[in-house]
Amino acid sequence: MSSPHPRLLTLSPKELLVLELLLRQPELYGLQLVAASKGRLKRGTVYVTLGRMEEKGYITSTLEAAPSGVGGLPRRLYAATPLGRRMFAAWTSGATQLVPELGR
Repeated sequence: MSSPHPRLLTLSPKELLVLELLLRQPELYGLQLVAASKGRLKRGTVYVTLGRMEEKGYITSTLEAAPSGVGGLPRRLYAATPLGRRMFAAWTSGATQLVPELGR
């Protein structure tokens, strides 16, 4: 059952990391995010995090066509939305004001 109220605009550490990675490289697959995170994102939880972020409007995804001739499933590409970029900027600037060590 879904809540009648939208989720508060918050960012978990994993969501912040996903946005940071998507701002460095505009489109990535889930497993590319896992690899780029150097162990901070896990295969088992990255898709749950991506789904939650898409619900909040921080990222968008597009389904890519299945690879031809090789077989396999179509892959989903993820990209940050303008809201996601604004949230990342606001969250990181606020964090560096509150905890100056983060900006170093």
